[in-house]
Amino acid sequence: MSRAQVTVGDEIVGKIERGLLVLLGVSGTDTEGDADYLADKIAGLRIFEDQDGKMNRAVAEIVGAVLVVSQFTLYGDVRRGKRPSFDTAARPEPARQLYEYFVERIRAAGLRCETGRFQEMMQVELVNDGPVTILIDSGKAF
Repeated sequence: MSRAQVTVGDEIVGKIERGLLVLLGVSGTDTEGDADYLADKIAGLRIFEDQDGKMNRAVAEIVGAVLVVSQFTLYGDVRRGKRPSFDTAARPEPARQLYEYFVERIRAAGLRCETGRFQEMMQVELVNDGPVTILIDSGKAF
C-alpha cells in the first residue's frame, strides 16, 4: 500500500505512507491468542516486493508502518435477508480491549502503528498497490 489515512470529522487521526492498512474485526469468541496470532502473522507477512519483483519482504524490511482500523462490519452476515446481521461481532467493550491489545502487539513487534478511533464514524482512505488485499482469519488458523 502506498498510503492510507483515517479522518474523524475534519481531523486526520491516523496516517501512514508505505505499509499495511489492517481492518480489524473482532468476533465474540476472539481471545488474546487470536490477537497474538494475527499480530505475529501481519508483522511477518512477506508481501512487499524485493529487488527481483517478488513478494518476499515484510513491512519492517521496507521500513513501513501499520494503520489499524476497527471494523466490526467485517462480521456482517448477509446469508439471510437483505440487511446484515452483526450478531457474531464482539460487544464494544471486549472488542475495544482486544483491538487495543492487538495494536500494542504490533508496536511490540517494533513497527510504527497508527490507529483510527474505536467506535467513531471514520473516513478511511487507501491507495493500494497492486492491489494486494489479503484476508487473515485467526479462526481458520488453528
